[in-house]
Amino acid sequence: MGDETETKPLDPRSFRVSDEEREHVVAVLQKAIGRGMINLDEFTERTDIALAAQTRGDLNAVLADIPDLVHPDAGPSGRPYAGPDAPRAAARPGQRLELTAGYSSIVRSGPWVVPPEIVVRNKYGATKLDFTQAQVQSPTVHIELDAKWGSVEVIIPEHAAVDLNSITEIKYASVNDRTGSDGRAGNPRLVFSGRLKGGSLTVRHPRRFFG
Repeated sequence: MGDETETKPLDPRSFRVSDEEREHVVAVLQKAIGRGMINLDEFTERTDIALAAQTRGDLNAVLADIPDLVHPDAGPSGRPYAGPDAPRAAARPGQRLELTAGYSSIVRSGPWVVPPEIVVRNKYGATKLDFTQAQVQSPTVHIELDAKWGSVEVIIPEHAAVDLNSITEIKYASVNDRTGSDGRAGNPRLVFSGRLKGGSLTVRHPRRFFG
């Protein structure tokens, strides 16, 4: 009797994924955060995993606990996503984002999701908020500042505007709006409030590079 070789069908979870598929999953995660199914921290963590995924199983791991969002050919991944503090309740729509920089720096840039409210707590640190490619959920974003001897840098696109009139306390600090958009119409409109003690708040447009 001769040797028989059995060929097993390929597991769809082992199929390689393309950049287009990775970008599609990121778009799906954006929809999930809009529905309140995941919060901003989970979105950031899952996006990093999705962009680094090599196989369909890896890619679907970030969607396994979100109903009706897993690729039908992949089936259960067997490795559902679990963040460092899971399980936790999904964020509600309209949740505010709190950023705290103590003797350190925090940067939000690229296609990050911006809720209607942001709180910046900065003590001897540096915070940079780049809205150039951000996914803004509402036409007006309220940004509350609690900065002590730190710097806050805000980068806005040309069509956006800021309102700095609700900042209640500026002590030993500087506010520099290089965009000239303070009080003008814009979308999104970033309304700042709170206080600055020491340090600086700088608002600018993206830097232009001339070839």
